Amino acid sequence: MVARDCRSLTFLVVSMALTVCGPAQRCLAFDPDAGVTKESGPFALFKFGFSAYKNGRKDEAVEAYRYAAEQGHTASRWALANMYAYGDGVAENDLEAFKIYSEIAEKGVEPGSEDTGYFANALISLANYYRRGIPGSPIKRDLNQARQLYFQAASTFGVPEAQFQLARLLLDGDSGTTNVQQAKKWLNRARKKGHVGAMGVFGNVIFQEGQTARGLAYMTAALDKCSPKDRPWLQQMQEQAFSLAGEDDRRQAIAMAQKIQTSDNDAE
Repeated sequence: MVARDCRSLTFLVVSMALTVCGPAQRCLAFDPDAGVTKESGPFALFKFGFSAYKNGRKDEAVEAYRYAAEQGHTASRWALANMYAYGDGVAENDLEAFKIYSEIAEKGVEPGSEDTGYFANALISLANYYRRGIPGSPIKRDLNQARQLYFQAASTFGVPEAQFQLARLLLDGDSGTTNVQQAKKWLNRARKKGHVGAMGVFGNVIFQEGQTARGLAYMTAALDKCSPKDRPWLQQMQEQAFSLAGEDDRRQAIAMAQKIQTSDNDAE
């Protein structure tokens, strides 16, 4: 299953109001009376799929997205891949999601294209799959490939989640390369864009380097800002550091954390 962190890429969510049916009419998939058939253009099918999805008719959304995807519509491919990845309206199928994300990545994107967000998300989703492999499929664990995909999304598109995941690979050394300084660079970029996990890990790195109060401050600020799903690992990391810090460093860290909460401008 694709890491749920990808859901944090909220800029990829289609925010426009898309209306296909009148308020008193329930559309049936590809009902000519609704003005949409399987022969309709990709954007009309995408609009229909988006409306159907919002109204809980996910089977109709899948059908519409499939026809639009066959016409090369990137947003429909992305939506369909996510549904397979999360088992949302269809049976969960990581290999099928991988294939569709691959189609998006292979198609590429023109500079400034409205499809840029979908392309960057596809890169990260593919990297997540390569990071652990897909059991029972030809997709094996390939950390070098994962690192290259994260790097592309992190450097070319500046996506904080990609920057964070790339930094983790560089810190772990699992991909054959351990580079703390490069990891700090990517963590620093991601945390300045509001990535809470990057803030916490950045704090832990500089704590280990001897910047006790400052490192503990970043971990404390991250713990205060984090979502419930990130709290367990951030809390464990922060509490371990807190137990090792002296009383003076703890007091300094608490004061610094309050400043970081409102303005994280302190660069490494």
